[in-house]
Amino acid sequence: MNKLSVMIMALLLTTGSMKAQTVISSYKPGVTSEGAVYYLPKTAIRITFQIEKTTYTPGEFCKYSEKYLRIKDVSPTPSTKYRLMAVSQEPFAVADTSKCFAVKFDARTSACNVRLSDDGILLAINRDIKQQKTPQTTAPIKAAPITKSPKSYLSEEILSAGSTAKMAELTAQEIYEIRESRGMLAKGQADFMPKDGEQLRLMLQELGTQDQALTSMFTGVTTCDTTSHTITYIVDKPIKRDVLFRISPEFGLVDNDDLSGTPYYINIENLKTVAEPAPADPKKAVKPQQAGIYVNIPGRLRATIFDAKNQILASEFPAAQFGNVELLSGALFNKKYTTRLLLHPLTGAVENLEAEQPK
Repeated sequence: MNKLSVMIMALLLTTGSMKAQTVISSYKPGVTSEGAVYYLPKTAIRITFQIEKTTYTPGEFCKYSEKYLRIKDVSPTPSTKYRLMAVSQEPFAVADTSKCFAVKFDARTSACNVRLSDDGILLAINRDIKQQKTPQTTAPIKAAPITKSPKSYLSEEILSAGSTAKMAELTAQEIYEIRESRGMLAKGQADFMPKDGEQLRLMLQELGTQDQALTSMFTGVTTCDTTSHTITYIVDKPIKRDVLFRISPEFGLVDNDDLSGTPYYINIENLKTVAEPAPADPKKAVKPQQAGIYVNIPGRLRATIFDAKNQILASEFPAAQFGNVELLSGALFNKKYTTRLLLHPLTGAVENLEAEQPK
């Protein structure tokens, strides 16, 4: 007899064809031919958010942008900025180790086919199920577009110029010539018009690429990149203004105690959709432990994410930790019935219960 079997038998000493009682949370869940130890679930929240990183690199001719291209307020200083782009949240189940129960089977019980999740949460009895695994979502890797250096479009005359100012002047002239050529092609007035529409499209596209590359030597280049982050938030009780994360405009995601970052908070509210059980009367005798299977009667919670100024996202989810625990009578699982039980994987509530008397 293995260690789990001995532990279950030692814990469950009451009589009956099916016995269950709360056990010490340090015991590991599992199933044997003699019985099972299982957890009920509670709701946790998976919070995913995207941060956009914007990087500005000034062009080589940035200080001549107004003089030659009439473009004002071009910064000569490189910079990097971060900002929050989007936030989402979804519930998922984790084992509630404070709700650990054991059940012992004997020859008269029919509840011998117990299905547990990988972390010991009771999912079903006498039902074959396929445990749903959390999808591993990874952002697709996007290959960076291959772009030519703006200097690859500079003519020999520009490259051999004796100063940066002269190079900027000649580059500006080249930009104006490109724009003029593009305009003539678009109007159908160029000296050498392409033979078909596809050739015209390719020529206009190439001239546009050259214009953009050379102009970036004056205006600089701005690139944006978005990263995704995930936080697992375990809900044990209502809470107000708990710091979820901080984002610094200069450094991106920083530690929660780093005051350089803007804080984003979460509130957890118990919506009290399930009445609390009446407190036990100390004058009354304690009832003996009843036999059966324990299930959740879940309540609901509201999770609100916000910053110092605005509410960003509010969602409501079922939450077993804000509800009650009820007992399904052990009589349902004796040999007089063929009983099949399916629990909701998120809440531990009864999703389907079938009890049939054999003919």
